[in-house]
Amino acid sequence: MKCDPICTDRINSFALVSYIPGALGDFLDGLRKELVAACNPHAHVTLLTPRPLDCDFDSGKEALAQRLDAFVPFQIDLLGVELFASTNVIYLGIGKGRTEMEEMHKTLNSGPLWFDEPYPYHPHVTLAQGLDASAVPEMLEYAKRRWQESAPARSFAVDTLTFVQNTVENRWVDLLAVELTPVRVRR
Repeated sequence: MKCDPICTDRINSFALVSYIPGALGDFLDGLRKELVAACNPHAHVTLLTPRPLDCDFDSGKEALAQRLDAFVPFQIDLLGVELFASTNVIYLGIGKGRTEMEEMHKTLNSGPLWFDEPYPYHPHVTLAQGLDASAVPEMLEYAKRRWQESAPARSFAVDTLTFVQNTVENRWVDLLAVELTPVRVRR
């Protein structure tokens, strides 16, 4: 996401995301940098968590296209700031749109895209991770305050999904953008 490393820097780790556009995306990128200065943010929700592929990219791309054909654009409403206590990840919960994300994840996490994920799928927007445990309470309160006082909007449309690949430097590369069709086409 936001870089163009050479192909040899890329690793077998792929994900599917929807970037958060406009002022809300900009605000979340800024908040993430405030919480973890060294991160390279590009606000998004994840539909398929990072995973290796047991197939070539073209087969993965074809599997995505086939499975995404059943989905239409939808709206996501962001709730409050929360914490995954077991991993000290600070995140925004999702209200409206959560069911659609769960259905999409269930459909996509199959066939050549399947991965035995280490945690149950939980739709969210990550704000901070990799924090020292002693800093988490203060960061959590700071994120809650900033979200309540300054968030420009709390919802966005999911209409384009981006298939991304990780690199040895943990920088994500956009590989393919897929637009969700507003009306399902019967074949």
